[in-house]
Amino acid sequence: MNLLLQFVYLQILDVLSTLAFLRHGLEEANPLVRLAISGAHSPLGGLLALKLLGAGLAFYCWRQGRLRVLVRANVFFAVLVAWNLVALLVARSAAV
Repeated sequence: MNLLLQFVYLQILDVLSTLAFLRHGLEEANPLVRLAISGAHSPLGGLLALKLLGAGLAFYCWRQGRLRVLVRANVFFAVLVAWNLVALLVARSAAV
């Protein structure tokens, strides 16, 4: 259950860091996320749609005992959130 909670927590952090990333004028690099954001009424709506899909897949992996997939997804999203934060810091320092 901890892996699933970690996944959800990382998804929340990813949404928040991506919204901050976009708010500071940076562009989303992931084409799937870019498509979801552009096709939704707001960036938050597009991100939430993808995150709900991802949470469903994570729940499926957890229920099927595919814990290694969930661990790898958690590592990936932890690195992604860190990347977003570094990009934000770099963008902010360049603006000052």
